[in-house]
Amino acid sequence: MLRQSRKMAHLRHAQTQPDGPCQTGFQDVHLLHNCLPGIGMADVSLKTAVAGLALPHPLIINAITGGAPDVAQTNRALAQVAKAAGCAMAVGSQYASLEDKSVRHTFSCVREEYPDGVLFANLGAHVSLDEAQEAVEMLEAQALQIHLNVGQELVMQEGDRDFAGYLDRIASLVRHLSVPVIVKETGCGMGAEQVRRLAEAGVAAIDVGGAGGTNFLAIEAARSGQMLASELMAWGIPTAISTVEAKAVLPPAVSLIASGGLRTASDMVKSLALGAHAVAVAGPVVQRLAVSAEQAVQWLAALRYEIQQLMVLCGAENLAALHAAPLVITGQTAEWLRARGLYPDSRSAVKQS
Repeated sequence: MLRQSRKMAHLRHAQTQPDGPCQTGFQDVHLLHNCLPGIGMADVSLKTAVAGLALPHPLIINAITGGAPDVAQTNRALAQVAKAAGCAMAVGSQYASLEDKSVRHTFSCVREEYPDGVLFANLGAHVSLDEAQEAVEMLEAQALQIHLNVGQELVMQEGDRDFAGYLDRIASLVRHLSVPVIVKETGCGMGAEQVRRLAEAGVAAIDVGGAGGTNFLAIEAARSGQMLASELMAWGIPTAISTVEAKAVLPPAVSLIASGGLRTASDMVKSLALGAHAVAVAGPVVQRLAVSAEQAVQWLAALRYEIQQLMVLCGAENLAALHAAPLVITGQTAEWLRARGLYPDSRSAVKQS
């Protein structure tokens, strides 16, 4: 099937395509050193919660793949990595398994490998309530991740061209689904206006999926042999900016996940300091998994340790303290936020008209 062959191509290109070309914006975010932190490494807690789900630390393995027989082993190995690292995990879009029951095992194997883990099911915003419930039951998932990928669909030669009704469908899922709904962008970021509307629709969490990391527009162009205009290749809201835009309008009850080009512990701590409750990565895990599962687990463990180190350097014993820690935003990121009515020096909300 076309959908299955596309999944294989996505996985292959995700391991070879570079990030970007636009930057994530984290180069403009500066954490302040605290020479009197008053805490030690043993005092730092990484515990957090997303969509009402308690997590031992803020690292999430984000949606990657599934839906084709040849990627079942990848999903199984990712679940093993997630279990060893204590990470929540999202699967890739399950729509292929709704069309073709023979590939359901490429998703259900994740629960087999990670029976006690926090798992997110994944579908697009066009799905029905019955389809969404089926995807959740397939994984015994604790939440449903709805992905928004308008840019990718427009570049995809066989992709969708009509995106009407998405918000209404999401609101319906929120009202009727048995688990909380997380809405995720896939690399083009989210602006404050759309985040506010999603929060008003009742979603439990937002994953900004900002620009600067894995570029699905570039992946689709490579898959079909297209040459994209430079403006399209760099399309989107950088992750650091999207995180601030989302935080500015989200009510306290809605969780914020930062993703999109987070490659270092520094990027992740900056995301958390900007207000995120968790951070999510996908491409770097797959790249290390291609070497060995052990390397992927070791990388995630090293990230956790480095995050704790940086929190000590900021004088933050937990994520609530990190949210309040001082930081400085400079350069193009600061210019963008000021133009949008966001004041990075005071972290004030978007101006209300």
